[in-house]
Amino acid sequence: MKNKRMFWNIVEKIETLIDSGGYPPGSRLPPERELAESFSVSRPTIREAIIALEVRQRVEVKTSSGVYVLEMNHNKQDNKPVSAFELTQARALVEGEAAALAAVTITEPELIKLKLTLDAMQSGINAEQADREFHIIISTATRNNAILLAVENLWKLRDTREEIKNAYKNVCSQSDSDRLEEHRVIYNALKNRDSQAARSAMHHHFNRLINALFAVSEAKALEEVKRKSNETRGLYSLSHLVN
Repeated sequence: MKNKRMFWNIVEKIETLIDSGGYPPGSRLPPERELAESFSVSRPTIREAIIALEVRQRVEVKTSSGVYVLEMNHNKQDNKPVSAFELTQARALVEGEAAALAAVTITEPELIKLKLTLDAMQSGINAEQADREFHIIISTATRNNAILLAVENLWKLRDTREEIKNAYKNVCSQSDSDRLEEHRVIYNALKNRDSQAARSAMHHHFNRLINALFAVSEAKALEEVKRKSNETRGLYSLSHLVN
């Protein structure tokens, strides 16, 4: 057990050096002998640590060349496909609970900020930015940084994925009045310190949004069917023979 603890201890020390820039990505680690001397452990312990680091994709062992530090891919999961429907469902679940919690913890200055975002949405000036700020203020009011981070990451998906951006744009541009009224209901629930009403209002907001997304999607699908049908009709039409 002592050797095992020592081996993991070396793994942690090397990872710390990598993360702090001591061993930057692309650089080669010192030879096994030097590492053993540096950490005052045996060479077999260093070998085990290197194997673990390779499994964890922190280093790459190149035969007859050495051990090289790999670039950490922090955005590895960003390549997974996410639809507008999945995003909206996730936002409803997370932000519904955020609203319920914020109803208990939100401060008067934060309520004032929320009211200002409603005024901005009503004026139509930077309405999209005001919408985003509304949801972030609520998440901040939960006093839970994990919730805030989750909501910010969901908004990042909304703002950076072209398919999602286009889907939301088509919906939001057609329902400004509905969106404003739904945000007002959420605001009033928070102002009244009513957790259940805040959760319900947030769920209602996203339910309307996801139904609108389905309506737009169905309309596009129908348009595509009509387009393909017209192409086929033009290809096989006999009208030039009967006219």
